[in-house]
Amino acid sequence: MFKNKNDLSNNLCGENIKRIRQAKFPGLSQRGLAEKLQLAGIDLDKNAIQRIESGKRFVTDIELVAFSRILEVSLEELIEI
Repeated sequence: MFKNKNDLSNNLCGENIKRIRQAKFPGLSQRGLAEKLQLAGIDLDKNAIQRIESGKRFVTDIELVAFSRILEVSLEELIEI
């Protein structure tokens, strides 16, 4: 994959995923979120979650839908700037 030319984040949802995870599910770690995603058929580990939340990794549409379902929020809320 290519690096974003503006040195901006590689996704719109990372900060929102982190904020929502910590606010709605205070005991849910990055590892715990990765486990829930794996149970939903999305193969991400704790390191991938960390890179997504820090904006260093792109997020596919399939992953975005899974995040939305697991975090119990709309897709719009995940990509809201």
